[in-house]
Amino acid sequence: MKAAFEFLVVILFFITYALTKDIILATKVAIVCGVLQAAWCLIKYRKLQLMQTVSLLLVVILGGATIYLKNPHFIMWKPTLLFWVMALGLLIGQLVNKNLLKITMGKEIQLPEPIWRRLTCAWVLFFVFLGGLNLWVAYSFTEDQWVSYKLFGTTTLLIIFIIAQTLYISRYFKKDET
Repeated sequence: MKAAFEFLVVILFFITYALTKDIILATKVAIVCGVLQAAWCLIKYRKLQLMQTVSLLLVVILGGATIYLKNPHFIMWKPTLLFWVMALGLLIGQLVNKNLLKITMGKEIQLPEPIWRRLTCAWVLFFVFLGGLNLWVAYSFTEDQWVSYKLFGTTTLLIIFIIAQTLYISRYFKKDET
């Protein structure tokens, strides 16, 4: 449920754009909804997660530039920068011997250390790829196509990657012996 709530800003951005074909208005909606969402999280949980904060800052800064300069390419950079920040965070964590995937998911999933490193490497490469792909779509296709890709393309690729990752690590799950 929490993940769906976090996806709400993207959905509202998409709905606004689909109804109006106005990326400036959709960006305004994303900024307002992002700020409201962050305020609600602060009230309910007394904190924002790091990636929520980064995402909000990117929406406000790049969205603000899009609105002020009337240039949609600023908001189009937001997914790329978010993906690259996540890749960089995972990579830095790995370099300082803090596997952030293991820290995040290690309580639910027990895996050998080399597998955690491979997963981290896979996520880093995947995030770098997604960031590059977002820029390619933003500069090679129409605004309409980028908005559709942002919602459907990125989400589909993420789901496929998670399924592939789950299949890969499933062989390391211990089977319950009955």
